[in-house]
Amino acid sequence: MIVIRESLVSGKVSSMDLPITDEQLKAWNEGTLVHRAFPDLNACEREFIMTGITPQEWDDTFGGDEA
Repeated sequence: MIVIRESLVSGKVSSMDLPITDEQLKAWNEGTLVHRAFPDLNACEREFIMTGITPQEWDDTFGGDEA
């Protein structure tokens, strides 16, 4: 499913093709916790659904992983 979101950080509209169903999206919109509604998504994909922030925007804004 193509998911389109507006970033809470930049206001930029982006899309991602995610392996989710209408039923999962409905459950999340009705209050199911994101990690329970979308158990097969990784943290970056769940972040995108919640905030519209893409992995690249996250790294550009907040920095990447620092080891």
